[in-house]
Amino acid sequence: MCHNCYPAVATAAPSRRSVARFLAAGAGLTALAACTPDAGTRPPSSSSASATSASASQAAAPSTAGPATSPTVTEPGTTPPAVPTSAPTPTSPAAGLAQQHSLTDPASPWLVVNKHRPLSPADYVPADLVQPNIALAVSGEAAQLNSTTAAAAEQMFAAAAGDGVTMTLASGYRSYGTQVATYNSYVASRGQAEADTASARPGFSEHQTGWAFDIGDGGGACSFQPCFAEQPAAVWAKANAHRFGFVVRYPWMFHEVTGYYYESWHLRFIGVEAAADMSAKGIATLEEYFGLEAAPGYL
Repeated sequence: MCHNCYPAVATAAPSRRSVARFLAAGAGLTALAACTPDAGTRPPSSSSASATSASASQAAAPSTAGPATSPTVTEPGTTPPAVPTSAPTPTSPAAGLAQQHSLTDPASPWLVVNKHRPLSPADYVPADLVQPNIALAVSGEAAQLNSTTAAAAEQMFAAAAGDGVTMTLASGYRSYGTQVATYNSYVASRGQAEADTASARPGFSEHQTGWAFDIGDGGGACSFQPCFAEQPAAVWAKANAHRFGFVVRYPWMFHEVTGYYYESWHLRFIGVEAAADMSAKGIATLEEYFGLEAAPGYL
């Protein structure tokens, strides 16, 4: 979720998840901006008026009364909170798939990371990080994915190109250390309450797993902004990503389930079988698909 962007001292990467009042004021996102649009983000212009109204009512600006110092976060080598559910529940939509994977192992394509489910270990590093052979808008660790995700991304980017759509890798792997610096910078500048709406706490980021990445459009427009949903890369990915094992992890109007506002650019690999099954059944989130509780906020 690109709800965890790079600090100013890290490799430059496009900014993300703007806070509503900053968008209204016309302020540009900084290198610390998070990848998810914040509360009050407007839907794409094609969305109905009723959806816009619902978004406005559900997305009140967060309080800025949080502390100006960083909260306690799980440090490397310590034990994170217990993570419930290691397999899909018997009644979940995913339970019928022939191939089952762990929901808690960071090396599993079915891993579910959200505000209730931290990584274990918190400082997990994928053993097979590689740089995929695709168009890159970043360098360094952000240009890496785990090998399975990288191979699927290469196939997907090639298929998009065949349809006349150019995608770029806008943000891939993000280490625990990078996330510590990013999150703490947010807390120092905005307070913890607001930081938690714009950046994942260290050890709670999908980007750290190597299973997720953000896409950009070849034209460069609307990177990490609400209008990206209408760019060719986002439109194509929404319609076709499941064919290559990807889902849009943080879909529109499901922030009360996922904990993050719409990120049309954030794709997550779960495997072709599961992604196609979710698409066929019209299920929008991993939480619902695997029969897990909603995670709108940290426990």
